[in-house]
Formats: sequence, C-alpha cells, structure tokens
Amino acid sequence: MKIGDLAKATNTPVETIRYYEREQLLPAPARTDSNYRIYDDEHAQRLGFIRRCRSLDMTLDEIRSLLKFRDAPQDDCGEVNQLLDDHIGHVASRIAELKTLEKQLKALRLQCGGPESASACGILQELDTAALAPETFGQHAGHVHGTLHGASAKRS
Repeated sequence: MKIGDLAKATNTPVETIRYYEREQLLPAPARTDSNYRIYDDEHAQRLGFIRRCRSLDMTLDEIRSLLKFRDAPQDDCGEVNQLLDDHIGHVASRIAELKTLEKQLKALRLQCGGPESASACGILQELDTAALAPETFGQHAGHVHGTLHGASAKRS
C-alpha cells in the first residue's frame, strides 16, 4: 500500500509516518520504480504498536526499547517489565506535579473575583509579581503541555 493508504488504514497523518521513518521506528519501505513508498501489513502492525505506545505517553526512546524486544521475541522480557515500572513511576510523579500545578492555578484564579478592568485584574497582578519572584509560581516553568518528562525534545 502507498503511504496515503497506510495513513488511512492506521488513522495516522502521513507526516507522522514519515517522522517515524526518520526516527527509525518504522523500517524503510520498499519503493516502486517511480519512487513511491510501498508498505505492507508489518508496517501497519508496527505503526499500530508505536501509536499505542504513544497513547500511553511513552517517549520515542522507550518505544525503541520495546520494539527491540518485539523484534527479538526469544529474548527475556525482564527489561520490558522494568521499562514499564519506570514509566509508571514517571506517570505517578507527573500526576503529583499536575496536582500541585492545579492548586497553584486555583489559587491564582481566586485573585480575581469577577469582571474588572485588566489594570485591576488580580490574576494579571499576581502573574506580574510572580515574574519578579519566580519561586511563587515558577516551579513548572519547564512544563511543556502534552509531555511526561517536561521539555523532552524526543516526543511526537
């Protein structure tokens, strides 16, 4: 199947498929004489595996490790168990961080009781004050929405 067919079959954007190829998570497909990529069922299966891992917020490095074991089914899966245990720990830590962030945001929201002029907005004033003293609300300055490990550059 061509890349558009694979994209449709797996509900994955074409650019994401190309990205996973560049990251070497998907093996390079065969090419036609006119240089079109041709994918098979194994590509679709592997892409489904990758997408499931991503839905569990796993990093590309974690997925690479899991794919290594998927590709060597005779190997001991102890490292797979450890990888998942570590990931669960990261998720638990992130949940704790998010609960703290929620409390901070709720406290910030209480700074403004209702519609006022922006110059009298307690939220904006508190954010300005916090900018001068980042320890007040700055604990999550490295937070990047949608990531588990902060500003991880290896996410997609």
